[in-house]
Amino acid sequence: MPFRLVEVEDYVRIPPTDFGKPLEEIALQQLKNRYEGRVLREVGYVLAVISAKVSNEGVIVFGDGGTYHKAVFQLLVFIPLDGEVLDGVVENVREMGMLLRVGPVLGFINKIHVMDEPNVYFDGSTKSYIGERTKRKITVGDLARARVTGLSFSTPREGTDLVLRVTLTMRMAGLGKLEWLREKKPAARKT
Repeated sequence: MPFRLVEVEDYVRIPPTDFGKPLEEIALQQLKNRYEGRVLREVGYVLAVISAKVSNEGVIVFGDGGTYHKAVFQLLVFIPLDGEVLDGVVENVREMGMLLRVGPVLGFINKIHVMDEPNVYFDGSTKSYIGERTKRKITVGDLARARVTGLSFSTPREGTDLVLRVTLTMRMAGLGKLEWLREKKPAARKT
């Protein structure tokens, strides 16, 4: 499963305006603001900060009125493994490939990996791919199953957050549009 619980350690700044309030509640909110919705190279896409344990003893830094407390907390993250099979929804289809929404990220499938056919054609009017031999069609909104072929992290522009890039293939047995997979299932034997 691409969803994991990860334990992390960091320091949380408690501003003077929050002194006297429950420490763990303030720290949890600070951690949620800092981590949720971000990609971290070490753990993946952070979906949620689940819980936090915060040291009661804080450190004061000269010139700063807040206190800094050590926090150990759990993150719910999304990070698929190379070779993992994921289900998703086709979100966009272009001439060069398609984007499959898998969890909180978009995975890219190159045109040659869309289906197990020698020739796959792009239909710009319907934003879909059509197999030459089978005439199978996949388009925006279809449910599909794909295998992870690569993961990378990049920063699109200077000063922006890290992005998790996932490359996928549907060119293997048991992968593709879910409708196609149901067609292939053999009928149950009667005994």
